[in-house]
Amino acid sequence: MCGIVGYIGHREAWPVITKGLHRLEYRGYDSAGIALLNGDLKTYKKAGKVSDLEDFALNLDKSGTIGMGHTRWATHGEPCDRNSHPHPSGNGKLSIIHNGIIENYAVLKEALQAKGHTFISDTDTEVLVHLIEEIQERDQLELAEAVRVALTKVIGAYAIVVMSKEEPEQLVAARKGSPMVIGVGEGEYFIASDASPIVEYTKNVIYLKDNQIATLRTDNLVVRSIDNIIQTPSVQELSLKLEMLEKGGFDHFMLKEIYEQARSIKDCMRGRIYPGEGKVQLGGIKDYTEKLKNAERIVIVACGTSWHAGLVGEYLIEEYARIPVEVEYASEFRYRNPIISEKDIVIAISQSGETADTMAAIELAKERGATIFGICNVVGSSIPRITHAGVYTHAGPEIGVASTKAFTAQVTVLTLIALYVAQQKGTINQAQMVSMLTELDEIPTLVEKCLAQDAFVKEIAQKLKDSSNCLFLGRGSGFPVALEGALKLKEISYIHAEGYPAAEMKHGPIALIDEDMPVIFIATKNSSYEKVISNIQEVKARKGKVIAIVTEGDKEVKKMADYVIEIPDTNEAYLPLLATIPLQFLSYHIAVLRGCNVDQPRNLAKSVTVE
Repeated sequence: MCGIVGYIGHREAWPVITKGLHRLEYRGYDSAGIALLNGDLKTYKKAGKVSDLEDFALNLDKSGTIGMGHTRWATHGEPCDRNSHPHPSGNGKLSIIHNGIIENYAVLKEALQAKGHTFISDTDTEVLVHLIEEIQERDQLELAEAVRVALTKVIGAYAIVVMSKEEPEQLVAARKGSPMVIGVGEGEYFIASDASPIVEYTKNVIYLKDNQIATLRTDNLVVRSIDNIIQTPSVQELSLKLEMLEKGGFDHFMLKEIYEQARSIKDCMRGRIYPGEGKVQLGGIKDYTEKLKNAERIVIVACGTSWHAGLVGEYLIEEYARIPVEVEYASEFRYRNPIISEKDIVIAISQSGETADTMAAIELAKERGATIFGICNVVGSSIPRITHAGVYTHAGPEIGVASTKAFTAQVTVLTLIALYVAQQKGTINQAQMVSMLTELDEIPTLVEKCLAQDAFVKEIAQKLKDSSNCLFLGRGSGFPVALEGALKLKEISYIHAEGYPAAEMKHGPIALIDEDMPVIFIATKNSSYEKVISNIQEVKARKGKVIAIVTEGDKEVKKMADYVIEIPDTNEAYLPLLATIPLQFLSYHIAVLRGCNVDQPRNLAKSVTVE
């Protein structure tokens, strides 16, 4: 959740860290803080955004070439100055920043209080720095060893950076269950929660693995395991480009990312489909083709928007590959006693590749012998490393907290998997495959047509911006689109919204419908078209306000709906890739009109790396 930046080298640390924190602010923006070492240990922290911290420290001494910073998403303790990171040790010699949750902090805290430690914050993080202090002073250890020993006492997830004014030439970093990347420069090192703060300075990075501890000096990097075994880190080259992290003239990252979908879907398919040959190639899972063909069941685990993508995948895989599919919330799956065997394929979907619940679900399924595939966007993230195989979405960085291009990229990959398995099993003949892939190849062009509806959707948003509630309805693969549309509206405009299968409206939600209730229908011409028309008539009979996503040229729905948004005609399988876009625009424009912070909606963070 939180964002971490660290620097040691020849540059002034403050500008490097503040710029990095701005890039990571999508991970948390309750408070921010920076600690610097320059003879003494100086700490500046403030509730609010990184800009509030910069204003607070404007005329203060910010010199120093070693430092670390943090932008927080609160877990333990309310957002306020004293709960902001970095946290000092009791003796004032150490400082720590932390992303994650120390699950046994209460037990540790009680033991430390019994030894005379006093705490000034409500956070679990402060307990950890006191534990390091206690171990260091008791056993007379150097900082790196004290950190290692302390982490053997900890239960939970963490990415931490620690520094000491008595060992001022180093930073100590460690991770377990929360991401951490180290940038390797010339006589300098960078630490961050992801690569976005690093790419400006170096392309060479090390993705720290679970239970690894790194000691960084300007001329040296040593990585050890928590068992004190020296590790040989692998240096990788970043493909990330700096311009990907900028708004590029758009008012918000979310709007930029909506507009990037024609490209991101195309990039997702690049080198994977051959329409003329009627062939799909997925190199990341080809070694498990036989396993896929013979799977008795596919279980998809995901959270939030990725779960909605999984629901689309369920329709596609069952329709074309004829394999039973179950879609599970990872957060529920991990706490049940699910029936999983070695004949099952588990597909884990996560934009960040670091979602805590999804990672725990993967580990559970692996223990029971299942083959695990990952669908992720972030190269080098944890999920691709712990799964057997997988497919990257290649959507590029997604900075806006509300997911847009990541969703359509995930749906694209699931579409490719469905067609790949169908091709291998022979559940689609060659002529059908050529036709399906030819139409799929045209989707980026059709997405461009959907993007051209922006201004028109904004006009509709003007009419809906003062609504208190909203209902989204769809059938078939239009149902997950309705769920996703409702989630987007909730996330960024704070309007209560619900997505339902259209046929379920009569089983409860119809009681809510009156002249003040906008109802958004996914009403494209597909196998459920006539049924959806009946549902629209039921809403109109109760004076509901109907906004319909329809196939271009539709006249029947137009007679009934208050507002109609047209999307191009395409194969029913590809409906979610097009119908989602006007709903993204709708939520975006409503949020802007309501004065909401679109890219950083309240209480949300981009990567959910804690429970």
